[in-house]
Amino acid sequence: MTPFKKTLAAALVSSAVFMVGCSNDEAAKPAEEAKAPEAEVKTGPTHPVTGEVLAADQTFTYWDLDEVSSHDPQIVEDVAGSYRVRNLFEGLLNQDADGNLVPGVAESYEASEDKKTYTFNLRKDAKWSNGDPVTAGDFVYAWQRAVDPETASPYAWFMEIMSIVNGAEIIAGEAPVDSLGVEAVDDYTLKVELTDSLPYFPMMVVHTTTFPAHKATIEEFGADWTKPEHMVSNGAYTLADHVVNERSEMVRNPMYWDNDNTIIEKIVSIVVPDENQALIRYKADEFDWLETVPTGQFKSLKAEFPTETYATPRLCSYYYTFNMTDSGPEAFQDVRVRQALSYAIDRDVITGQILQGGQPSAYTFTPEATAGFQVPSVPYATMTQAERDAKAVELLAEAGYGPENPLKFNMLYNTSDSHKQIATAMSQMWKAKLGVEATMNNMEWKTFLTERGEQNFELARGAWCGDYNEASTFLDLLRTSSGYNDGKYSNAEVDRLMDEAKTMADPNANYTAIEQILAEDMPIIPIYHYSFNMMLKDTVKGWPVNNIEGNWYAKDLYKVAE
Repeated sequence: MTPFKKTLAAALVSSAVFMVGCSNDEAAKPAEEAKAPEAEVKTGPTHPVTGEVLAADQTFTYWDLDEVSSHDPQIVEDVAGSYRVRNLFEGLLNQDADGNLVPGVAESYEASEDKKTYTFNLRKDAKWSNGDPVTAGDFVYAWQRAVDPETASPYAWFMEIMSIVNGAEIIAGEAPVDSLGVEAVDDYTLKVELTDSLPYFPMMVVHTTTFPAHKATIEEFGADWTKPEHMVSNGAYTLADHVVNERSEMVRNPMYWDNDNTIIEKIVSIVVPDENQALIRYKADEFDWLETVPTGQFKSLKAEFPTETYATPRLCSYYYTFNMTDSGPEAFQDVRVRQALSYAIDRDVITGQILQGGQPSAYTFTPEATAGFQVPSVPYATMTQAERDAKAVELLAEAGYGPENPLKFNMLYNTSDSHKQIATAMSQMWKAKLGVEATMNNMEWKTFLTERGEQNFELARGAWCGDYNEASTFLDLLRTSSGYNDGKYSNAEVDRLMDEAKTMADPNANYTAIEQILAEDMPIIPIYHYSFNMMLKDTVKGWPVNNIEGNWYAKDLYKVAE
């Protein structure tokens, strides 16, 4: 059996008993009844471990910039959507406040010596919101659904890199769906067979694509199964209301196996497509949490709200990707053009003058915060900006572009003030240094995802947050076969090194070699690595600030009285 590490913080939260519904007589009383001189002693329901007085209203309200891609675990493809799905559904394993694996539907798991067979032992008290038991068959169905070409899951590629037997063949339409190497040995035992030895496989089942699905509901309602009136889920919350582009409401699921230890009663997410308006509403106490702050305002907000403003490392990279297919500009087929555009970007201006939130400038795709990853030295990162600028001018001239033949292209980003500011700065740098004419084009989130995914772009913004804490979660995106390789970059050596890395005890040498190839080929322009520049009300407790993947579970949170 593989033991699970549990931190004190996680233990405190998970042992909580919800008592807001009790009368004052029934609720736990403070140890001291006497009032301190000239001080009022608060009474009411308290946290049974910490003794903190709980807020009467346990509603957690947060901001969404855009409508999410889906509430379907096998369809959702964005970070904001995964926040909702992680609260509506529960996978085999969860994470604690520090990002360590803890039990979810699986109470324990076993791995074969060669790390090619994993057996998960499911808890017998897990139920769907309609009362049905959650079984190993629900995971088999969901995983088969994820690789089935008819589902058209945007994350089918993720199931492929999990190396499940026949996964790649099924996705390619070369094998039947039921040949996937996942088996319900019995109702509470799930066995997974892999083609490669993956010691980090358990980390991958925290991802939403691997969450179970309720077959009967999906078969009855089809694409409408995620509507609040139809959805059957197995997480700590159920979907009570959803108004597209406006709001969603999730409420406690009384069938959830750990419902007695859940404190937050309701989760409300509200779509506000403007960061500054969201901040105004946060200051008016309409939001408990802002995932990010308006560009350039972090320092002033930290001064104004020192205990509510956070900057911590985040497992995410911000970049631009070149369309290297026939539908992209011919100029982008020339590596000198790609290098010139990358070199001319002064990343320190973007991070230090525009963002101002402690984000590190990026010259590699994989962030330094990634577990076990050693950032390699790549030549252009060691140059001064003046040296990079001079080299950019030289490279672009060699490629045949200059004042008489200026390089022109469109750059695509999704609607956001911060994305606009960064795109504006980049286009101005290119214009001033290289005479390049870059036309900016913004789109709302879902349209942007479609256009980028179908290669209807020339240069497009990209951002990637790790699906698990290992360098392959980034570098796999630039494999030839990756579903999120939107620029369709292809390098046989990168593919070979990634294949080889899977079975290596220490793959860092391969990861270093890949990053060096990427710095030479420049299929993407790394801009910066994220930090969590967020705002969180002091009344919200239990937030996993040390989890660099940013996975949070409302069941682990609680609100204290002001």
